[in-house]
Amino acid sequence: MRNIRIIGDDILRKKSRPVEEINARILTLLDDMRETMYESGGVGLAAPQVGILRRIAVIDVGEELGDGLLELINPEIIASSGEQTEAEGCLSVPEYIGTVTRPETVTVRAQNREGEVFEKTVSGFFARAVCHELDHLDGVLFVDKAEEIQKRDEE
Repeated sequence: MRNIRIIGDDILRKKSRPVEEINARILTLLDDMRETMYESGGVGLAAPQVGILRRIAVIDVGEELGDGLLELINPEIIASSGEQTEAEGCLSVPEYIGTVTRPETVTVRAQNREGEVFEKTVSGFFARAVCHELDHLDGVLFVDKAEEIQKRDEE
């Protein structure tokens, strides 16, 4: 379990570097991020949120919306369409939620833990999670894009 960095921590505003080699350290980071995300009750986690400036994210929106854990190394969105506006929160911004407009559907290209390149097209909440986590890799938080922000206790 890794410590989650909270808004105000400078690392959350920095751009992550690509992963050059998938080695034991990267695999351990993926495993630790997965465990941290599940233990924290999140649906996604990006490496900067645990203090590592690498282009890595893990996402699990549940069996109903996805197909379990999605590990993304060096991800990039290569296509998007439509629009959705919904509330979202973040493990790194625990006290707030915000209304954010994101694409309805995205196609992401990334590497898996074996280094194989793959593409995955997702929609709805899954697409929102992908966009949210990839924003973290560029130092962007949902509060930067939110049309409206409110404290969680005001929900």
